[in-house]
Amino acid sequence: MTELVATTPGLYPLPDWAKDELSDLKGHQKGDLISGDEGGEIVDAYQRARTEVVDAQVDARLDRIVEGQLRWDDMLAHPLTVHDNVETGGIVRYYDNNNFYRDPQVQGELTASGDVAAELESVDADADELQAVLPGPYSLADLATDEFYGDEAGFLDAIADFLVGEIEQFPAHETLFLLEPSLVENEPADDANEHASEVIDRVAAATDANVVVHTYWGAVPERTYAHLMDADVDAIGFDFVTDADESLYNINEYGTKDAIAMGLVDGQNTLVESPETIRDRVDWVLENTHTDFDLAYLTSNTELFYLPVNKFEAKLGALGDAATLAEVDA
Repeated sequence: MTELVATTPGLYPLPDWAKDELSDLKGHQKGDLISGDEGGEIVDAYQRARTEVVDAQVDARLDRIVEGQLRWDDMLAHPLTVHDNVETGGIVRYYDNNNFYRDPQVQGELTASGDVAAELESVDADADELQAVLPGPYSLADLATDEFYGDEAGFLDAIADFLVGEIEQFPAHETLFLLEPSLVENEPADDANEHASEVIDRVAAATDANVVVHTYWGAVPERTYAHLMDADVDAIGFDFVTDADESLYNINEYGTKDAIAMGLVDGQNTLVESPETIRDRVDWVLENTHTDFDLAYLTSNTELFYLPVNKFEAKLGALGDAATLAEVDA
């Protein structure tokens, strides 16, 4: 039997009240926001919003609870954009969505900041339910501009070391999702695939939690996927919304881990999938792969930031309900 675990890759939409309140507060404290040193009123507003999205996950009966990453205005680049040695440059567009973010320009040594750890510490959830979320090292390096290390391989190593330092400050957690869409969108050069896998492995080794490398915006190219399989992680995540056939091909051609993260819910489309539809998609994956999975994470393919709050909450509920329907034969 395959154990089904309902979860998400995080990066949630701000509650509507928080958008208005924080917009007004940030307008008066722009200088503090670049360094991540928000004033007390901003910290309080984020904490109230954080409590709201944690409660929404509990109400939806998700098996893993994320912090929500509501402060991550620059999405996956956030851990760098709040760093003292990073200058936030102009507005850029990441990947294939219609949102725009600041360009993190690394101008000094990347030492651990503890910023993400502090967010996790504030989540009211037991350790066996808590799921941490970070950009994977390859994607974070891909989204940043190096003005200090001077070498692509050295910069990727520095990013990995930075993430290891962040993880080492985390409270106890059950699962870590490393989000790696750049493996799809901007695959490593042939001679860099092995290094990309090595740094993912290094970051994963920094925690005792189960580590999921979640990929999306399509299927990972074959050569990159084959190298990714060398990383000692517990599961790889697949975007079955954008490219189900190629994702299935990678699994059957190159194998995968004993656990899998299935991106079955569309993180950008407001159409809410029913629990039955999600379970049909689970069945399709299980019936068409050659792997007997011990565990399957049921999740959205991408972050849920792009959705209206009511649709976001409805999709949480659908994932929770899908995981609690009758058990599936592996």
